[in-house]
Amino acid sequence: MAIEAPVHARPAISLIVEGLKPHGAKLYIGDTDAARDLPLLREHGIAVVINCAVNLDINYVADPAHPGTETLFAAGTGPIRAYKLGLIDGPGNPITMLLAGYYLMSGAMRQEFPDKPSYPRRERGNILVHCRGGRSRSVALVALYLHIELPGRFPTMDSAIAHIRQYRELHPDEWFETPNPLLLAAAVRSAGWIRQIDAEAGE
Repeated sequence: MAIEAPVHARPAISLIVEGLKPHGAKLYIGDTDAARDLPLLREHGIAVVINCAVNLDINYVADPAHPGTETLFAAGTGPIRAYKLGLIDGPGNPITMLLAGYYLMSGAMRQEFPDKPSYPRRERGNILVHCRGGRSRSVALVALYLHIELPGRFPTMDSAIAHIRQYRELHPDEWFETPNPLLLAAAVRSAGWIRQIDAEAGE
């Protein structure tokens, strides 16, 4: 039988770390409402949103270069750059999905955009990682990212998670599933793969 955890109040958005390379970005974790609140995103200088949740789609299209019809969805650009990693909060994910999430996040922070009309959102800015509640999937991905990118501050996955729990204001009653143990195990395994890839690439 699945254990039902109590759900405690937390901020819509939480600053987790500052000064991430290569552009000194701030990294936030948030929930669904944070990810769809444009004034809040602009208040925090957020230019990139990474959605960790499957079956949670947010329509950011503000400039529909391709308007919708009866059979086609609208397509175009929005006020932020949106990236999607569709994780399940529990069993069901291929174990490599957290690995993919790390490289998705790293790529989002490091991309260099050409000066062309088809790339209208080229500005640098801060990063929001979110899932539905900002307490499991996003925590697992951000913990993996911090552990790899800032090993001096977060030498273990546990140290990264402890930091996130504090700054995300996650109540101790929730810790057994913030993040979900299966996601945590996948993050730990992904960290080993990333170190092996970096070693083989001479980085």
